[in-house]
Amino acid sequence: MKSSKEVTIYDVAKALKLSPSTVSRGLKNHPHIRKETRKKIQAAASEMGYRQNKFASNLRQKHTNTIGVVVPRLNSYFMATAIAGIEKVTSENGYGLIISQSQESWRKEISCISTLFNSRVDGLLVSLAYDTKNMNHFNILFNRDIPVVFFDRVADCHGCMSIIIDNYKAGYEATSHLVEQGCRRIAYLGGNMLRNVYSERFRGYRQALVDDNIEFDQSLIFVTDMSGQAGMETAQKILKMKSRPDGIFTANDTTAVSAIVELEKSGIKIPEEIAVAGFNNEPISQVVHPNLTTVDYPAREIGEIAATSLINKLKNSANADLSTIVLKHNLIVRDSSVRYNQNHSRSIRQ
Repeated sequence: MKSSKEVTIYDVAKALKLSPSTVSRGLKNHPHIRKETRKKIQAAASEMGYRQNKFASNLRQKHTNTIGVVVPRLNSYFMATAIAGIEKVTSENGYGLIISQSQESWRKEISCISTLFNSRVDGLLVSLAYDTKNMNHFNILFNRDIPVVFFDRVADCHGCMSIIIDNYKAGYEATSHLVEQGCRRIAYLGGNMLRNVYSERFRGYRQALVDDNIEFDQSLIFVTDMSGQAGMETAQKILKMKSRPDGIFTANDTTAVSAIVELEKSGIKIPEEIAVAGFNNEPISQVVHPNLTTVDYPAREIGEIAATSLINKLKNSANADLSTIVLKHNLIVRDSSVRYNQNHSRSIRQ
């Protein structure tokens, strides 16, 4: 008959006629316990189905060797790649992960933070939801000195550490490239300006227009949820415009690709009539035809550095540096934006 009763060290001790303290030390390979006795204890424990309660043990030591991760979406190529980098570092350092997604909802993010706090994680790695307006729900962590490292979508808060790229510079470079190709009416397709990634890319876009003496046109700005559907719908709006843009800079590759597909369905030639640049360098950028000009965003490296920074903070809180780490990005120029009569080589990588 099966039993749901958890096997304890007292059960193992009773079966072997040893003291519980001897069994406990034997399971931990304590050198004061004879080797033969240790083997006998471990064999009996395995046969009886004993499982060490690491959670209780870690609680006694005031840590759980567990790190929480909160991301906007798990079905994002960027986030999946960043999590792979996080997992590599945490695994190498003996930490487990509890991963949750806010599903781009501030309210859901609040629930995720509360759940992870109650799960007694040692620290958190967070990329903020699309509509997060304030940081009050993080106070339960800050008040208990539980370290938080933000990555990609970061917070402007005192004592927070952030891992990012220079989104302003990347937005500037992508827009300037379109100008170099002869574009004068450049549309911008981005996300909620509450998030640094979108506000900074937009700021770079605007500054590039200023520096190239191109007048800013509010009708060319589209703020969406950055989904494939949004890219398609934006393309449909562009097709109905009396004065269409001759260039589009989108703040991710998903919207860029869906916009290209929709525009080409209506006979628009890319890049001859409308040049397009995206962001993130996702695999889809090299599948669409023409291949998409994009900004290479080092997602795996961001995940690795975020995890390393958090673990350093956990291991040496007194000396851990709280700052912003800015990683290098690259503008990768491909056929979706290159107009060859502008004497621009398709192999350029800046």
